[in-house]
Amino acid sequence: MSGAGVGRTYEIRTFGCQMNVHDSERLAGQLESAGYVPAADGEAADVIVLNTCAVRENADNKLYGHLGHLRPRKSDRPDMQIAVGGCLAQKDRGEIVKRAPWVDVVFGTHNIGSLPALLDRARHNAKAQVEILESLETFPSTLPARRESAYSGWVSISVGCNNTCTFCIVPSLRGKERDRRPGEVLAEVEALVAEGVLEVTLLGQNVNSYGVEFGDRFAFGKLLRSCGSVAGLERVRFTSPHPAAFTDDVIDAMARTPNVCHQLHMPLQSGSDRVLKLMRRSYRASRFLSILDKVRAAMPDAAITTDIIVGFPGETEEDFEATLEVVRRARFSSAFTFQYSKRPGTPAAELGDQVPKEVVRRRYDRLVALQEEISWEENRKLVGSTVELLVAAGEGRKDARTHRMSGRARDGRLVHFTPSGPAVDGKVRPGDIVEATVTYAAPHHLVADGELLSHRRTRAGDNAEEGVRPRTGGVGLGLPSFGAPRTAQAAPEGCGL
Repeated sequence: MSGAGVGRTYEIRTFGCQMNVHDSERLAGQLESAGYVPAADGEAADVIVLNTCAVRENADNKLYGHLGHLRPRKSDRPDMQIAVGGCLAQKDRGEIVKRAPWVDVVFGTHNIGSLPALLDRARHNAKAQVEILESLETFPSTLPARRESAYSGWVSISVGCNNTCTFCIVPSLRGKERDRRPGEVLAEVEALVAEGVLEVTLLGQNVNSYGVEFGDRFAFGKLLRSCGSVAGLERVRFTSPHPAAFTDDVIDAMARTPNVCHQLHMPLQSGSDRVLKLMRRSYRASRFLSILDKVRAAMPDAAITTDIIVGFPGETEEDFEATLEVVRRARFSSAFTFQYSKRPGTPAAELGDQVPKEVVRRRYDRLVALQEEISWEENRKLVGSTVELLVAAGEGRKDARTHRMSGRARDGRLVHFTPSGPAVDGKVRPGDIVEATVTYAAPHHLVADGELLSHRRTRAGDNAEEGVRPRTGGVGLGLPSFGAPRTAQAAPEGCGL
């Protein structure tokens, strides 16, 4: 890619889901390939990219609020450029520059690879450039990426979604599901591990429907097993599966593949069969609970989390009580709970019998209280146990005051620990691996305040300490294949950062 951006600085602000976070890594990789450099903390960037979400509540207000704050800066620095991409850009299109004419570039979810060229064109023509494609032209994996973490990386296995959930606008913004070939996924995993990354999270709107495009309904379980053959890869996670497509071979792969973490995030959305039907979720509560029973039979230590929507149109008190009952039986370690709000462009927004906001709020408070109680009970069971932690950066907001550090256990739980004791080798860094004994439990975290049982310094820790972040070049399309991964090779963009 040309170096038209040489000497110019950039900043990316990301809103929304993990898919958006990963897209931002791709955007950063492209900008740096074009000669842009990240703006230093506190520095006014030459280019500001807003990577938007259209799913979260008040997404429109958040975007236009940010654009309003940027207007004076743009007036003071006319050569500064503002770009808007992501799901809201795909939805609002040219409306963005009508409402905020100081925006220079608008691009959609299907053409994130166009950003550097659009910035060049906007500068050259002194006119806003809006480019929204209706379908994916280039799979995002073919684009370079600058990774945010030295020790953990996202790996997209598919984009888009074939489901038609009535509350969700993602299929209309991300398109139908497109699956990457297994060899291509493994090549990216290997490239990350070659850069020192210890943990990968396989990412897709419905990861367990992976393989639909090339006709293998067991492809996701095979992919998990193949990740187990990647030397140096210590942890594999994935998000998010759909209960309707969940197969027993995935449970078997999770249980039998040592580096696949015993953690499952599977959205419930509602415990009422009637509401699930209105949502077009294509499973029922009994099916959901049966999957959990099988997961726990194979992996008694599994931590299971979920998403739940409260107050979906037409939800009655009886429906809500059904959700509470499923939550009691499921014993989730935690849950992401949402109060339903209309999303323009979704079928649910047009449904009658919208639940009054005050009713939704009361039900939401009751659900949160129940789940907090369960989470605390489940966490208290772990007091006195030994946990292996991948030390994280920025996870503990009070770490500076408490003199603790934080890390994630293999089951995904957040643990705050004291980095001391004779086992500590030098200094504990993000990316290192430690073992600790849990001394206290709260609903949303654990504490390990005793001396560390072990400390292993890692290359990821070295990179984190030196401020080095992995860069992966684009991975081209490969043929469908499984088995032992081939030897990792440096990416064209220069993985040996």
